[in-house]
Amino acid sequence: MPPPAGPPAVVPVSPLDRARRKAFLRLLPILFVSYVIAFVDRANVSIAKLTMTRDLPGFDNAVIGFGAGIFFLGYFLLEIPGTLLVEKWSARLWISRIMITWGVMAALTATVRTPFDFYLVRFLLGLAEAGFFPGVIVYLTHWFPTRDRARALAFFFVGTPVAQLVSPKISNLLLRIGTDEVVAGALVHHPKVLVLSGWQWIYVAWGIPAVVMGIVVLFALTDRPRQARWLTPEEREALVAELEREKATGFAKRRMTLGEALRHPKVLLLALVYFLSVTGSYGVEFFLPSILERWYSLKYDTLTSLILLPPLLALAGQLFVGWSSDRAKERRLHTAVPMAAAALALLVAAQSRGHLALTVACFMVAYAGFKSYLPAFWAMPSLFLTEAAAAGSIGLINSIGNLGGFMGPWVLGSVETLTGSFEGGLYFLAASMALSAATVLRLGLGRAQPRAAPWVPTKSE
Repeated sequence: MPPPAGPPAVVPVSPLDRARRKAFLRLLPILFVSYVIAFVDRANVSIAKLTMTRDLPGFDNAVIGFGAGIFFLGYFLLEIPGTLLVEKWSARLWISRIMITWGVMAALTATVRTPFDFYLVRFLLGLAEAGFFPGVIVYLTHWFPTRDRARALAFFFVGTPVAQLVSPKISNLLLRIGTDEVVAGALVHHPKVLVLSGWQWIYVAWGIPAVVMGIVVLFALTDRPRQARWLTPEEREALVAELEREKATGFAKRRMTLGEALRHPKVLLLALVYFLSVTGSYGVEFFLPSILERWYSLKYDTLTSLILLPPLLALAGQLFVGWSSDRAKERRLHTAVPMAAAALALLVAAQSRGHLALTVACFMVAYAGFKSYLPAFWAMPSLFLTEAAAAGSIGLINSIGNLGGFMGPWVLGSVETLTGSFEGGLYFLAASMALSAATVLRLGLGRAQPRAAPWVPTKSE
C-alpha cells in the first residue's frame, strides 16, 4: 500500500516572475483607467450630438463629423515629440501633463456656440492629448519583456471597449438635463443644472476625471524598473537584466537611427495599415448612435442599451487576441484576420437596414475587429526597432494612423449630409478595413516564432 501523499510541492517563484507580476498589478490598472477616460473624452461627442445639434444652429452631421475628426489633426502635430519625451525624459511627468490639459479642454467643449468654436476646441483637445497613446506603448516596453508585451497591451487597450460600456448610460442620464421627455404618457421637464444643458454636462462631467487621474499618475507611476521602490532589489535587478538582454539581442541584429527608422518601408506600411483601420473604426464609433437612431427611431434608453453590445464582444476579442498572440508568438494573422472580419461585417451592416438584430450583430462583429487586432499590431514595431528608433516610429505610426480618425468621421458625416444616407459611407469604411488587412498580409512582418515558456502564476503567487 503506497504511503499517503504529502502536500504538493511548492514551485519557487523566480525574482523575474515576481517582478513581472508586480508590474502588471501596479502599472496596468492606472494606465487602463486613464485610457478609459481618454477615449470617453474624445468620443463622447457621439452621444452629446443627439441634442447638441438641436440646441446649436448650423450643427449637422457634416459639422459634427469634421469636428470629431479635427481632433486628430491636433493630435498629429505633437505625437512624435511627445513619444520621444517618454523615451528620453519622463513618462510619469509627460502623461500627467497630458491628462490635466486634456481634461480642461474636454470640459471647455461645453462652451461652444458655433461650428468654428467646436472645431477650435476639438483641435486643441487633440493637441492636449497628443502623445498619450504612443507614449504608453513606449512606456510598456520599459517594463515588460517581449513575451508579456501583447498581453500587457491588451489589458491597456481594453480601456476602449470598457469606455464604450461605461459611457453611454452615464451620458444618457446627463443628456436629459434641460430637455423634455414623455414618461408614462405625461410630459416631464428636466431643468438645467447651473444653467447648463445635458450635452454640456457630458463634456464637463467627463473632463473632471482626466484632471484627477493626471494627479494620480504624477504620484503613482514609476518611470523605469530601477526606480521602483515597490520591487525588491533582487526583483529590480532580474527585470532590468531581462530587458537589457532583449535590448542587446536587438542591437546585435542592427541598431537603427531615428531618421532611418522613420524612413523604413515597414514603418511606413505600418502607418498606412493603422491609418486605414482607424478610418474604419472611428467612422463607425462616432456615428453608431446616429445610425441606429436614424434607421430605427429608437428612444435614448433603448439606443444606449444597444450600443453597449458591440464593446462587449470587442472586449472579449481583444483579451483573446492578446493572450493568443503572445502564446503563439505570432502577430501577422492576429492583426489581419480581425481587420478582415470588420470589413465583412460593415459590408453586411450597410445592407441590413430594417433588421435591427442583424444590424446590431454586424456592428458587434465590426467592433470586435476594430479592437481585437490592436495588441498584436502594436507588438510589431519592437520586432525590428529599439529605443529612440522604436519610440519615434511608434509616434509616427500613431500620428499618421490617427489621421484616419479625421478621415472616417468626416467621410461618413459628409456622405450622409450629401445623400441623406449612411450606407455609402459604410461601404467606404469597409473598403478601408479590407485594404488594411491585405496590406498586413503583404507586409509579412510578425510571422510565428519558436515559443518561449509563458508566464503562469504559481500557487505561491
